[in-house]
Amino acid sequence: MNNPSDNERLFADALADASPVDFRERLLGDTLRLARRRRHVRQARQAAIAVGIVAALTMWLWPRTNSPKQNPAPVITSYRLIETQPLPASAIVTTQPFASSIVASTPPTSVITTAEARDGLRVLTDDELLSLAPAPAVLVRLGPHSAELILADQSKSQVQ
Repeated sequence: MNNPSDNERLFADALADASPVDFRERLLGDTLRLARRRRHVRQARQAAIAVGIVAALTMWLWPRTNSPKQNPAPVITSYRLIETQPLPASAIVTTQPFASSIVASTPPTSVITTAEARDGLRVLTDDELLSLAPAPAVLVRLGPHSAELILADQSKSQVQ
């Protein structure tokens, strides 16, 4: 049969004197109940971790409809982007008003105005009109059927 070990004999001797008869059975039952409880808690913790891992993998691998993981196709443009920069101040052309001492004036001129032909009158062409005017003369077009002939005075054509 089984030979009791020294520890079991010592334990039995210590409990035999001061303990009730069923103390050893109750102590063994409580110890087994605590061991089962720890095993159940450990198994529940392992099951919860496994369920969490499965849920995380499911959420990670589940296809998303809002944001696809595919890279968008490269956009091919039919234009070339040109970037510009402002010119330096030295490259910009500006105008300055004349000093008050310099005044340019035009001499009095005669203006000949033409009108559309009515009642059988013949309208002069631009070349005919310029050939009748004394030199120098300028023909200024104001519209498709309107022009002005400007005659300049030769004696005052130099501006100082």
